[in-house]
Formats: sequence, C-alpha cells, structure tokens
Amino acid sequence: MAAADLLAIVTEVILYRISKHYFPMSFLDITPVCRSIYVLSYVAIDCSVWFTVTFTLDRHVVICCQKLRSKYNNERTAALILATIGTLLCVKNVPLYFAQKSVEVIDNVPWLCVMMNNFYTDPGWVAFDGVIMILTPLLPFVVIVLLNALTVRHILVASRVRKGLRGRSEGKNHSDPEMESRRRSVVLLVTLSGSFIVLWLTVVVDFAYYQITGTAADRNDSEEIFHDVAYLLSNVSCCTNTFIYAATQSKFREQVKKAVTYPAASLRQLLNKIVS
Repeated sequence: MAAADLLAIVTEVILYRISKHYFPMSFLDITPVCRSIYVLSYVAIDCSVWFTVTFTLDRHVVICCQKLRSKYNNERTAALILATIGTLLCVKNVPLYFAQKSVEVIDNVPWLCVMMNNFYTDPGWVAFDGVIMILTPLLPFVVIVLLNALTVRHILVASRVRKGLRGRSEGKNHSDPEMESRRRSVVLLVTLSGSFIVLWLTVVVDFAYYQITGTAADRNDSEEIFHDVAYLLSNVSCCTNTFIYAATQSKFREQVKKAVTYPAASLRQLLNKIVS
C-alpha cells in the first residue's frame, strides 16, 4: 500500500501535475507520453485505494476469522491478491489512453492531451466514467465501512467478554496486552478508513454534481476550483497512509529503516570484501 501511494505521488503529482505547470512543453507533454502518464496515474491511484481495501480485509480476516486466518494470512496469498488486483486495474484503465486527443501538432509531433469532447456526452464513455467512479472510490467506501464496522463490533464484543473473565479471575486492576493490541488495531483501522473517506468525499460530491447538472465539460470558475480542490485532497489521501503507518506501526518503521540503510550497508560490505 505504501509503494502504491509512492507511485501515485510520482505519476499523478510530480509527472502529471507539477510538470504541467512548471515545465510546460517538455518531453512529458508529447501526446503519447502525456497519455501514458495519465493512465499510469489512474492505475497508481486505483492501486492505492484498492490496496487500502485489501489491508482492511486482511485485518478483518486476521481479527475476526480465526479458521480462515491460517490459509489466508501468508505471503503467497498476499502476493497473488495484490498481483491480481494490480493487473485488473491496469486493464481497466487502458481505455483512458484512447479517450484523449492531442491539442496541437508542431513539426508532425502531437503535443499535450485533453479529453475528447464526446467523453462527457457519448453513452459509452459516460458509462465507462461511471464505472471508474464506482470502482474508485464509491465501492471501496462501502467495503471499507462495512468491514470496519464488523471488525470493530467483533473486537468490542470479544474485549468485553475477555475483560469480564479476567476481572473475575485476576482482579480489575491488571492490564491486558491482548486488549491493548486490539485497541491499537481499532485506532489504526478507524484512522486509515476515516482519512480515506474524508479526503475522497469531495471527489464523490464533484462527480455527483456534474452527473446531475451535466456541466463536466463546461465548468465555471467556482466549479473548476472545487474540482481541482477535490482531486488535490484525493492526492493527499495517497500521502497519508505512509505517515499513519510510520506513526503507529513499529514493524513498518523497522522496514523503512532497513530500506534506507540498505544501500550504505551493502556498500560497506562490498568495501570490506575489497579491503580484505
């Protein structure tokens, strides 16, 4: 999920947004390259969103489904699920490459890319745009809220039972590491899903508004500002998961430290071999 978030920042924020404003008419603005970056940004954002869903499902299975836990919670299953989701999302976004056209042709080289005029009017493209919004983020909204509600309910019920049993057997002043672990899981789930819902809510409102009014291709200034703010917040959503993990998960911090120090450690080992 953190890798998908990083990919979204690179493609959507750096290559697509920042380069367009600060480095106009560069190599990245050639139409085929522009189209490819646009598709990759959608793939990265979709992966970021759906990997958040898979994380929520993973936590639900680990906490609530003890019989399924041993079969589901392993590296092979995780790799299979992530690879399948990533492949399907890549295939889903391929039509976006053909939904754009060049703005101008200079010396037989097409430059820039914008949505075709019929993207917002043609029934096929309108339906495709609706499927995009349903898959990201409407359906993830529903899945995340449902799974979190079931997980939190299971934790609260189990914690009350466990607290009652421990209270009768050991007294009520003893701390329970298992309950503390469950409490941290609830905090992490609520934080991730809450930030996701809040930061993507404006995108949902923007989509619903132009579906009702039919003004997507001809927005006024205030509507365009709201649209830009909505996608700004959705980009911020791709940044929050990594920081939330860094603040709450010690194992994640350890992996980040290993990744940062790995080049220096490898270089030191290589130098030691050369010297010896």
